[in-house]
Amino acid sequence: MPIKHYLQKAGLTHPKYLQTLVENRRIFNLKNCELNIFESYQEAYNIPLTFNDFVITSMIRGKKVMHLPDVPAFDYLPGETVIVPANTTMVIDFPEAGAQNPTQCMALAVDAGYIHDTIDYLNDYYNSSTDEHNAWKLQFNQYHFSNDTEISDLINKIIRVCSSVDRSKNIFADLSLKELLIRLVQNQRLQQFAGESADNGNQTRLHYVLNYIHEHLSEKIAVDLLCRKAYLSRNMFFKWFKEQFGISPLEYINAERVKMAKQLLADAHNDLRAVSNLCGFSDVNYFIRVFRKLEGITPGAYQSCMAHPS
Repeated sequence: MPIKHYLQKAGLTHPKYLQTLVENRRIFNLKNCELNIFESYQEAYNIPLTFNDFVITSMIRGKKVMHLPDVPAFDYLPGETVIVPANTTMVIDFPEAGAQNPTQCMALAVDAGYIHDTIDYLNDYYNSSTDEHNAWKLQFNQYHFSNDTEISDLINKIIRVCSSVDRSKNIFADLSLKELLIRLVQNQRLQQFAGESADNGNQTRLHYVLNYIHEHLSEKIAVDLLCRKAYLSRNMFFKWFKEQFGISPLEYINAERVKMAKQLLADAHNDLRAVSNLCGFSDVNYFIRVFRKLEGITPGAYQSCMAHPS
């Protein structure tokens, strides 16, 4: 089971200010988004919730069971995020909620025009292709996922900004919200192309390059070799790769190697130096720095968490 990146716990509503014991709601309105903090203090089932805008939700504490249209019900736990299209009804169960064990979830409803402008920016900045398949877009077939370091940090920041009294909070919220949307779209895009590459490594130039990377993560991967496989000069290859994902080839390779390292670290018998070598890192100290940057903790701490889960 992966280590999750939890949100900082928000203060609970004082009992005398509770309007209801199921999905008590606090609202913070900003120019391009509305932050909602929901709390439930008693067991309940089949509670409907609908937003007029696209919504990013993330669990802070407790457990829900989510029912979304056309997908099986699933447990929704802290450290996880769910994205839902506008005007889609979520039906929610609270099987474990109680006065001593409340659930708490944030829901960030985002203006449709703001999302449209952000996606247009991504396509204008990164995507020189007119191929619809290569266009940056939000996808709702990938709707439930564990938070990574960047996403949890951004959501924490948005919650702090939205609930503050700073007169400039619209400016700070705008910066963090734009980055959060970009991270979500970027993560979906990486998952999409990685999955397609595993199924058909030679479908396109991009799939071919990604498939080669995945098959050689344990080895030294020379960028010049990737350039030749893509039939592009070094400068054109870097530009082309960043157009596809918004990150450099080295950042992508390191991210995939860290994913591989997390699987190996789940076995307490694998020592750090061996994992570093198996994942293509020739320098264990560099491996530790990269892992900590992406996961927020060192590989040793990660392995300890896996061996002694809380």
